[in-house]
Amino acid sequence: MSSVAVLTAESFAEHRSGLKDQEIIGCVPEDEAYIPTYLEAFPPLPEKGAPGEKAAPAWGSKIRPIKASVITQVFHVPLEERRYKDNSQFGEGEEAKVCLDIMQRTEAHIELSLAKDQGLSVMVTGKVDSVMKARKEIVARLQTQASTAVVIPKEHHRFVIGKNGEKLQELELKTATKVVVPRPDDPSADIRIAGTKEGIEKARHEILLISAEQDKRAVERLPLEKAFHPFISGPHNRLLQELSQETGARISVPPTSLPKDEIVIAGEKEAVALALGRIRAVYDDKKRKTTTISVEVKKSQHKYIVGPKGNTLQEILEATGVSVELPPLDSGSETIILRGEPDELGPALTQVYSKARSVMVMDVTAPAWLHRFIIGKKGQNIGRITQQLPRVHIEFTDGEERINLEGPTEEVQQAQAQIQEIIKDLLVRMDHTEVIVDQRFHRHLIGKNGTNINRIKEQYKVSVRIPQDSERSSLVRIEGDPKGVQLARRELIEMVQRMENERTKDLVVEHKFHRTIIGQKGEKIKEVRDKFPEVIINFPDPAQKSNVVQLRGPNSEVEKCAKFLQKMIADLIESSFSLSVPIFKQFHKNIIGKGGANIKKIREETNTKIDLPTENSNSEMIAITGKKGNCEAARDRILAIQRELANIKETEVAIPAKLHNSLIGSKGCLVRAVMEECGGVHIHFPSEASTSDKVTIRGPAGEVEKAKKQLLQLAEEKQVNNFTAELQAKPEYHKFLIGRGGANVRRVRDRTGARIIFPSPDDPEQELITIVGKEEAVRQAQKELECLIKNLDDVVEDSMDVDVRHHRHFVCRRGQVLRKLAEEYGSVAVSFPRTGANSQRVSLKGAKDCVEAAKKRIREIIKDLESQVSVEVTIPQRYHRAIMGPKGSRIQHITREHEVQIKFPERDDANAGQKASPQESGHVCPDAELVPRKCDVVAILGRAEKCEVAKAALLALVPITEDVEVSNELHRYIIGQKGSGIRKMMEEYEVNMWVPQPELRQDAIRVTGLLANVQRAKRGLLSRAKELQAEQEDRVGAHISTKAPPRCSHVLSSQALRSFKATVSVEPKFHPKIIGRKGAVVSQIRKDHDVNIQFPDKGDEQQDLIVVSGYEGNVEEACEAIRQLVAELQEMVSQDVPLDPRTHARIIGARGKAVRKLMEEFKVDIRFPPPGSDEPDKVTVTGLPETVDNAVEHLLNLEDEYLLSMTETARLAAYMKPPSRCGGGGGGGTGGPEDGTGTPAKGFVVRDAPWNAAEYKALDMSSADDFLTFGKAVAPKQRYAWGPKKF
Repeated sequence: MSSVAVLTAESFAEHRSGLKDQEIIGCVPEDEAYIPTYLEAFPPLPEKGAPGEKAAPAWGSKIRPIKASVITQVFHVPLEERRYKDNSQFGEGEEAKVCLDIMQRTEAHIELSLAKDQGLSVMVTGKVDSVMKARKEIVARLQTQASTAVVIPKEHHRFVIGKNGEKLQELELKTATKVVVPRPDDPSADIRIAGTKEGIEKARHEILLISAEQDKRAVERLPLEKAFHPFISGPHNRLLQELSQETGARISVPPTSLPKDEIVIAGEKEAVALALGRIRAVYDDKKRKTTTISVEVKKSQHKYIVGPKGNTLQEILEATGVSVELPPLDSGSETIILRGEPDELGPALTQVYSKARSVMVMDVTAPAWLHRFIIGKKGQNIGRITQQLPRVHIEFTDGEERINLEGPTEEVQQAQAQIQEIIKDLLVRMDHTEVIVDQRFHRHLIGKNGTNINRIKEQYKVSVRIPQDSERSSLVRIEGDPKGVQLARRELIEMVQRMENERTKDLVVEHKFHRTIIGQKGEKIKEVRDKFPEVIINFPDPAQKSNVVQLRGPNSEVEKCAKFLQKMIADLIESSFSLSVPIFKQFHKNIIGKGGANIKKIREETNTKIDLPTENSNSEMIAITGKKGNCEAARDRILAIQRELANIKETEVAIPAKLHNSLIGSKGCLVRAVMEECGGVHIHFPSEASTSDKVTIRGPAGEVEKAKKQLLQLAEEKQVNNFTAELQAKPEYHKFLIGRGGANVRRVRDRTGARIIFPSPDDPEQELITIVGKEEAVRQAQKELECLIKNLDDVVEDSMDVDVRHHRHFVCRRGQVLRKLAEEYGSVAVSFPRTGANSQRVSLKGAKDCVEAAKKRIREIIKDLESQVSVEVTIPQRYHRAIMGPKGSRIQHITREHEVQIKFPERDDANAGQKASPQESGHVCPDAELVPRKCDVVAILGRAEKCEVAKAALLALVPITEDVEVSNELHRYIIGQKGSGIRKMMEEYEVNMWVPQPELRQDAIRVTGLLANVQRAKRGLLSRAKELQAEQEDRVGAHISTKAPPRCSHVLSSQALRSFKATVSVEPKFHPKIIGRKGAVVSQIRKDHDVNIQFPDKGDEQQDLIVVSGYEGNVEEACEAIRQLVAELQEMVSQDVPLDPRTHARIIGARGKAVRKLMEEFKVDIRFPPPGSDEPDKVTVTGLPETVDNAVEHLLNLEDEYLLSMTETARLAAYMKPPSRCGGGGGGGTGGPEDGTGTPAKGFVVRDAPWNAAEYKALDMSSADDFLTFGKAVAPKQRYAWGPKKF
């Protein structure tokens, strides 16, 4: 990367080109640009001549007419060439479809009409390209095609194709044909043309014309010495251009960079011959008259002799007639050859030396670390030199200890002296040193937010450069005052030594405890860090799910911190023990106690966390979390309360641990059945890890004895029937052993009484079959199964005849029926003959029993197919989706169970928008509509008796609607918070419920679904309504409000339970703070005190009242918490800080992460102005006075740091860019709104403009004389494919 001090555009361009001031033609003074007059910038049109005189056009010799953008073409297709000749339905057959397709693809408009001779007239309208493409497609698709061949010389083929195939494409579009040109490697010269007869003739004619034109042309290649090419081309190629214009031939001279000496002349034969003679004459003349001289010029000066784009060489050739030949750039030669007439070689040589010496290049040695100090702050030092010597170009190269100077010799020497003086002064005043620091310590040297490195910079007045991580460098550079550099070096070395003596230790902590150790807003980990300030504690990113916590610091401190954290973790593990206690639902309110007194007392005395299920939940389990001993104590106290309230008995039964799982049953179904049968007793089995045999039964005394008796009886049965045997069978035999619908395995089970368990798809042992039961029954079942498996291993081949008309049923849908047969009958292979073989023979291969069973099943399927009937059932279309179920699951169940096919009709979109009205009576009447619509008829295919059963099953799936009367006052409780209550009921009963809007004041809740589900939902709704009614009667609330200062007052009646209410008067401006971000603060208060808090709506009259409801004690505590929060908010102050808007984004950070960290650190709220604000620099900080002051001071420091960083980056960037060819100093360029000096560009300026004259009068915008109007646009007529529309 280079750092460049750029001079002015004019001076730098002048020196790069090697031109002298007096040789520049038409240039203007540097201090003032020439401003043209209005007449020069905008020359007037020529005046109208005399009546007999013909005036020359003002804008050229001939005004070309503007072509229309939309064209129309009409062409005829004779009857004998029409591809589709069926005239019975003209306009509706294949021709219409083809035309519509072409119209869509080409965006052209097509009209067809039929002539009297049955020929086809086609009119195509549209843009030129669209019309040509449409015409080509119409001819290809509506007209019969012919083909022919045209023979032209092989070398003419490329002219037919044209550049990138454009000529060939144009020819095909123009003639509506397909032209195939043979490939270059194909020896054939035939060009194939396919299309209509007329199109083929046109294309053939065009190709022959192209070939004839090429016959008239000639190409000559003239090899001449390359040294004489400049004389043939002339200065700036003027001689070559004149020769081309005179003769009309195209002449190509190879450029200097190509090692070719062949001049190519192409064109008409006469023109080529004339140009060839002229070029030979020039060559012979120059070869006879010219001579050469060689001179040595330093290689670095060659570019100044060449000039920009070789202009200097062309100027020497034009002035002296001498050609200057320079060696190639990659050559080490410094010899320059001048070729010309002897009299002109002297002046040319003078010009060559003048150009070579006009610019000097020099290097100044300077340490790389001094470069930015030589440039100076904001380029001040180097700016002084470039202002005094504007034609000197100064370039700094990053990482190199040299500065390049380029410009006029005298000025370069002056610039060298000044720069060396600056370097000498800097070396006296400044010093630098380098310290090798391991890359892993770099971020610790920098410190948090750069605190460490900034302190060293400010304290010792030095600059410290620490390499980026991407550089992978260990070199830290210190620059500045010699004394400060040494002191800073010493401190950095001490810091590194201290860090090298530090130790890193990894502590394994379960990821689930990380948030607990950190605490809310990092409070707990802050306490640990304050206790061990020298230890850095790093937690892994939450997304990594890592258990490793890293500690780094002095060895002794790391050990102490590790022990402290390990003790904390041990306490957490001990306190995370959890157990659940089943308590009858009706006693939960007694466990809570009045105002939560009982539950609070148990929590405090046992130091545990106790969670009760919500009121809407059906769960009876109370969860207790804490230390194991404390949890057990809390459990005993809760159970004691339950025993006091009811005649609850607890007993223990000894049952062997190995029988526990079988007694619990699949997903607890067996033990749940016992609990329900015995009046809701609780049965608790010990955990699997425990070896205990004790099973606890708790509940009413009579029911406990009953449950105990049933459990012991079940255990005895399990003990007797617990004999197990295993046998192996291939997985593909399992379905055959099970049988269709479990028939085979059921038959074995009925005969023996043993239970047979096949492996599930997830089991690792797929061949293992387990038999459970009494020993005698297990042995008998094992023997039968082994016999079946043995038979399956005997493979046989057999065949049967199946009518050809039924073959398709077996092989359709990719052989679905055959795959099913193979799965059910031990992978038996069934082969049907190929389609068209006209054979009835079907082959079967597999185990003997499987083959016989498969044959039997195939005969059953054939019998079903032969006796298949179709039954129609009319079901309104609006119910079809509900009947199908999710992903068609209900229909699939019916088709599988009853072995039928069900076909639903296509949707009738015309009636799809009609509102569905489910049946009110609870039944569907197929005759409800006198004439059933086609879209309502569902077809069932299969055996007659099965079709009838499937029809009944379908009709049973049609939803019905019933209204359930529930008091309007209870609707909101039924709906629940955010609709959770009503949603749960709809999911539980599989129905849809519609609750009327509150303003309608209606009692009826509409329930829609299947008949059985609707009845269950109706009972559930009424039951829920009774519960809510009972709770409502039990609640009597008191509600008294007070005014500021905020206090809670209340009146408690004897029956006030959870409906106790109190109000707190709080100024509305504090409400958002009490609610918190995303409701975090108010949610925490609700959770901590088990209360409900409601804020006033926008339209309420009393905007300051907050209503708190719940148990009296909880409400008082919540009110007190709100008062304390308001008191803290009243102490807060707000302060506006002016911060540069450019720094806002950096302070906020990615997704607000940085500003949130600041707010948490200083315990303040920081608000930035929104986009487009009138005060974009105003930032508001809110919090306690001392925290606001600290935060404001920190924000101002951040602003200074960011602004300084931006300034340094911009300053260095200005001098690290290469010079602009057209820009002024600083590389600004001329294309921007400012020039190199920072002055705004003037734009385009003219002198003596008519609007500056005193008598000038502005035009009247509303005048029709000054601003003429054009006619109104005419809307284009709409066209139709088959002629004008008739009404």
